[in-house]
Amino acid sequence: MTVRTAELVIAIGLLIGSIAVAIKAAELNIGWVPGRGPGAGAWPFWLAVGMALSCVWTLVRWMRHVTPESRSQEPFIDSETVPVVAITVGALFGLLVGIHIIGMYFSLALFMLFYVRFVGRHSWTTTIPVVIGTPVFIFCLFEWALTTSLPKGLAMFEPLYYPLYELIY
Repeated sequence: MTVRTAELVIAIGLLIGSIAVAIKAAELNIGWVPGRGPGAGAWPFWLAVGMALSCVWTLVRWMRHVTPESRSQEPFIDSETVPVVAITVGALFGLLVGIHIIGMYFSLALFMLFYVRFVGRHSWTTTIPVVIGTPVFIFCLFEWALTTSLPKGLAMFEPLYYPLYELIY
């Protein structure tokens, strides 16, 4: 598959997925709920609409041969890229399995440690802030700002979060 063909296939696939998400999100309230804020479907709906518009724009640019990718006849994935893709897929699978066992935040920290330090080969001075900062940011965003609980893993890990809950609630 060439880079040009891959760009077309991915743009069409993402467009179809975006439309499906928008339709599903529209089953929920996508408007403003008085006294509460945006409805449950607002964020996924508008995100999907934005993705769909981006896909349409990509397809327009693809048809007009505007970008180097839309003109490229080079192979989409060369032999040097396959191992990196395989490592990434394996790491993401490990992240998903880890979410069910040790929870989102610890799994995310381990994923970032593996990916930044060992795949990206960055220094420890770069790795440590990313490994700590990413889960802390995600925790503050979801648990505190959005008041949406993310998976904590097995029941034995839940008590680790009690002191944090006492601080924010």
